[in-house]
Amino acid sequence: MAYTETTSTSWFDRLGASFRGIGFGIVMIIAGTIVLWWNEGNFVGTEDALREAQSVTQELGDITKLDNAKNGMLVHATGPVETKDMLSDPVFGLSINAIRLERTVEFYQWVEKSKSEKKKKLGGGEETVTTYTYEQQWVNKPEDSSAFKDPDARVRNRNFTLANIESFKTQAANVTFGAYKFPEFLINAIGGAASLSVVMPEKAQAALNQQLIRALQRELEVGERVQQNAEAALRKPGANTEMVHFSGNTVLLSDSPGTPRIGDVRVSFKETRPGTVSILAKLNGNTFETYRASNGKTVSELSMGTHSLENMYGDAHSANTIMTWILRAVGAFLAVFGLKLIVAPLAVLADVIPLLGTIVGAGAGLVCILLGLAWSLVIIAIAWLRFRPLIGGGILAVAAVLIALLYVKGHSRKVAKA
Repeated sequence: MAYTETTSTSWFDRLGASFRGIGFGIVMIIAGTIVLWWNEGNFVGTEDALREAQSVTQELGDITKLDNAKNGMLVHATGPVETKDMLSDPVFGLSINAIRLERTVEFYQWVEKSKSEKKKKLGGGEETVTTYTYEQQWVNKPEDSSAFKDPDARVRNRNFTLANIESFKTQAANVTFGAYKFPEFLINAIGGAASLSVVMPEKAQAALNQQLIRALQRELEVGERVQQNAEAALRKPGANTEMVHFSGNTVLLSDSPGTPRIGDVRVSFKETRPGTVSILAKLNGNTFETYRASNGKTVSELSMGTHSLENMYGDAHSANTIMTWILRAVGAFLAVFGLKLIVAPLAVLADVIPLLGTIVGAGAGLVCILLGLAWSLVIIAIAWLRFRPLIGGGILAVAAVLIALLYVKGHSRKVAKA
């Protein structure tokens, strides 16, 4: 059942809010500028560090014995990682020999969804109609149904959980790489997690089962006392009810495994087993550390499987390029959105006549996009002038074209009005 909430905002309130947003818009432009400037410098610095690192990297070769002759050098090596550590899950009683053990927990809950529609009114006011709906689904943390917007839903769609279990991860502290020992930063980089089939000790399973039965019985008592939870009232667990169900790498905590119900908990497990890895790191005795280039940037890589030195550096260059483009997009977005906040009062002023406000808003939005992109290109170009003058000059030329387009657009409007 949907619940609708309608709110109205006067033209004066909207205008005041738009003027208050100018300060935040300025902050966003400054933040975007800082991101763009730092990002270009970081890209060039990282590229230089990778090239320097590749030029001095040595092949470690046989990892079954220490190579003191290469101590202090940046090395490339491939081989198996191993550990004797036993990892345990304290709740489910699992104990395995692995590099990493992960537990992911989900809860079957009522979830509130909302959808808002805004309508402009003559005189500059705005009406917002928000519709709230409620669905049952698996989520990664319990939902607080007491905060639902619909007062009836707080009762009708009341949430609870059979067990307050959190997601969990533990990993081995002692991982060897032939005759060498991995430091924590390389252990953290080991991937290849796979599903872990769950075998729970009978004693731990029985104890958990009784705990879940008591939790469901308590919920029944609450539901019946306040006559709120009709769904729970249908659930009558007995002393021998089976509440712990296994399916591959998943444990379902429920009295109805075929049909999930509110309060059920789903737990899945993954393990990271020893395997073959390839690394780029600085040799330090019987272990490794990050390599620090002459410009202060650090270099270290770990890839699962067998990878040549050239391929690992190629992947590192590609990752640097991808991250740079992502941050460029972030910086440009901040600049454009900041400009939109600064010019927002113009659209609100024109919203006294809704159609006029829409036209002004669309035009201002287009100008903000062009100007924000031009500003971003200028910042990128200035940054590149410092590091790569020829490329920076080309970017400045593109920015100049965008600015010229803005000028031509504005001039054509003036001529049309004349």
